[in-house]
Amino acid sequence: MIQENFKFYKPCEVLQPYVRYYWVFKSDQALNTYTFPIGCPQIIFHKQDPLYIPELNTVQSRLTISGQVNFSSHLCADGETEMIVVVFHPHTINMFLHTPASFFYNREVSGYDIEDRGLNELAEQVFECEDNNVCVNRIEEWLLARLARNFDHTDYGINRIRAAIKEICIRTQNTVEELSSTCCLSKKQFEREFYTLVGMNPKEYIRIARFQKALALLEHKRNDINHAQIAFASGYSDQSHYIREFKRLSGYTPNSLLKITEPYSDLFTIPV
Repeated sequence: MIQENFKFYKPCEVLQPYVRYYWVFKSDQALNTYTFPIGCPQIIFHKQDPLYIPELNTVQSRLTISGQVNFSSHLCADGETEMIVVVFHPHTINMFLHTPASFFYNREVSGYDIEDRGLNELAEQVFECEDNNVCVNRIEEWLLARLARNFDHTDYGINRIRAAIKEICIRTQNTVEELSSTCCLSKKQFEREFYTLVGMNPKEYIRIARFQKALALLEHKRNDINHAQIAFASGYSDQSHYIREFKRLSGYTPNSLLKITEPYSDLFTIPV
């Protein structure tokens, strides 16, 4: 997507442990862009025509919940595009919805299909408001109210998984056994809790984080790339493993990707 058409918003301090950022995208041009697994679920409000995803043969709903995915895809639009997106931390969307994160795995789900009246009412407020700054404020007010309502009903699970996510991002060669030990859980308990909150199993999420770290290193070493060093720093066992996994998640080898686009890591970049 065209960078100058983006506007990013930082969440208030109370929401920062749960929401990474909001972004607004507006364009009157046809759109065809390629996206990668980012490791974070999103709620999307389309104020103009929703996007078409050819890999899923799906048109997003005006109100879409985009879950964790393990594949890359195109986002296409023929006319005007105007969208507001809430990007959550990997493990926190459950705090705001009545539906487990695992329900959204590899799916683009209409927010109107999950029977959440409060979310539907928020969407109507967003669609009726022309000022996107006001829209973001209303979204934030809704998130704060939902957080206050749900906070007392949580246990330490979200803190345990937050610690695991932090460990994964620091050292992407962590094993599931090491992460479960960090969280003081059995391997089976950890996998179940991780899947419930994050929406995919921990081994698969480690692959996403590894890929995103490689993207970040490619981005910052654009003029001095050593793929063997990037493979090691990203947590791959060797360069062959790096190239194989990179192609599985992006559809391209690292060198091929560099020829068609500027690499960018969503997971390891906070744009606000």
